[in-house]
Amino acid sequence: MPRYRYQPFSYRTPPELAGGEPTRAPVVIVGAGPVGLAAAIDCALQGIRCVVLDDNDVVSLGSRAICWSKRTLEIMDRLGIGERMVAKGVTWKVGRLFHRDREVWNFDLLPEEGHKMPAFINLQQYYVEQYLVERAMQFPELIDLRWKNRVTGVESSASGVRVSVETPDGSYDLDADWLVACDGARSPVRSMMGLDFAGRVFEERFLIADVEMKADFPPERWFWFEPPFHPGQSALLHKQPDDIYRIDLQLGWDADPEEEKKPENVIPRIEKVIGHRDFELDWVSVYTFQCRRLDRFVHGRVVFAGDSAHIVSPFGARGGNGGIQDVDNLVWKLAMIVKGQAPESLIATYDEERIHGADENILNSSRATAFMTPKTEMERIFRDSVLDLAADHEFARRLVNSGRLSRPCSLAGMSLQTSAEDGGIEPGTAVPDAPVGDGDWLLNHLGGRFVLLAVDADPSEVGLGRSEDAKNELLEMIVSSDPSRTAENVKVLYDTQGFAVSRLGSGNFYLIRPDQHVAARFRAGSGNLGSALSRATGRS
Repeated sequence: MPRYRYQPFSYRTPPELAGGEPTRAPVVIVGAGPVGLAAAIDCALQGIRCVVLDDNDVVSLGSRAICWSKRTLEIMDRLGIGERMVAKGVTWKVGRLFHRDREVWNFDLLPEEGHKMPAFINLQQYYVEQYLVERAMQFPELIDLRWKNRVTGVESSASGVRVSVETPDGSYDLDADWLVACDGARSPVRSMMGLDFAGRVFEERFLIADVEMKADFPPERWFWFEPPFHPGQSALLHKQPDDIYRIDLQLGWDADPEEEKKPENVIPRIEKVIGHRDFELDWVSVYTFQCRRLDRFVHGRVVFAGDSAHIVSPFGARGGNGGIQDVDNLVWKLAMIVKGQAPESLIATYDEERIHGADENILNSSRATAFMTPKTEMERIFRDSVLDLAADHEFARRLVNSGRLSRPCSLAGMSLQTSAEDGGIEPGTAVPDAPVGDGDWLLNHLGGRFVLLAVDADPSEVGLGRSEDAKNELLEMIVSSDPSRTAENVKVLYDTQGFAVSRLGSGNFYLIRPDQHVAARFRAGSGNLGSALSRATGRS
């Protein structure tokens, strides 16, 4: 019996069927999973009204995505639930790799101090969705959550989208300026538009079993190649909250998914992993490795995000994390377009930047799959030789691939970024966090709008082309190692521990995007701030 107690959300008759005046929504979001809910909250933080349509009325069944990366936690913190996720989740940063009965090596994903968010937490998707729903409900004027509202048709035009919706009270049409499809790997919106994925389905299946038990396994990622308890295959163990452990077991392509999910077949497999002890199955699933995506994520006024746009195999935690990073990239651009602050062409940079991110995830996921499940004798010889060498040789460890864990991709060299000389954070990179003051953090002050950040310098010293328009659009901020520094009409953050200035580079000036990525970097008297801001907002 599942530990989590599912509570249905309340259905209410939509205004269109309750005698109210139908209204045109700036944004309609299809799908109330983590990606769709994160998009809705980000819209609300930007002051953009949205309607969220979901054909269900509960959070996800089963733990599903459980590994949330540092960058995703930073995004969730900006949205208002990051600290809650960390408080409930199991924090970890150490991974251990085993070959048969010996540990090959282990790694630390966050060896340095001075970050608010940990390298990873494990937290079941249903908790993440619950927290996001509760956060979304704090914006009743801006987020209209509609449960049991199933999308049955989508008509897109140059000026907007018309969505046909079916409910327990009947059907209605809803008009919107934009539609964001976050409706999952089997996306009905994608099917209605006649779109399909390109990519590869690997001939491999894995069993997921969530097991509730009392155990003393540490909060680490354990991965086995050819373990004694599962000869010739691979296995993975993760600790989750509520005394639940995730166990993944490779099955092979010939396995019958329905047979393998039966408790009488799952329980003996689990007993081989953890021994004969008291445990209870919480959730079981079988999945197939896939690495596929849409050719384009933007189709007129319909934009795809998360699994509706791309899917990868789960090893490496690139699915859910990639989806959250999609909407982090998308929503500020959509908000600027809706508000008339940027041209509609800005939306094309979502395609540019997030297709790059998806391709990076697909490449890493495909390589992990090939390493974990060799299909030829030569692939197996290579894999086993690498594992033998990895215990003693650093060069071999870089070749071991049990799922290269999710990291934010760099947007360097893409159209919104202004290039810069060496000497600081590269434009296109997510700003690294750092403590600033007593219990405060740099990223707490970034995100949601453009910021001009000066490091041990005065913002007025930066660049040419510093027009009044550019100044009025920017929040100006200083990171200072001098605790006595003050500045008129400029927020000053004090680097009391030295992390912020060392990571950002003293004397640098940064133009930071609403998604906490660097758009441009300058030195005093160099560059063109107005030009960089125009470029970063798609106006040049």
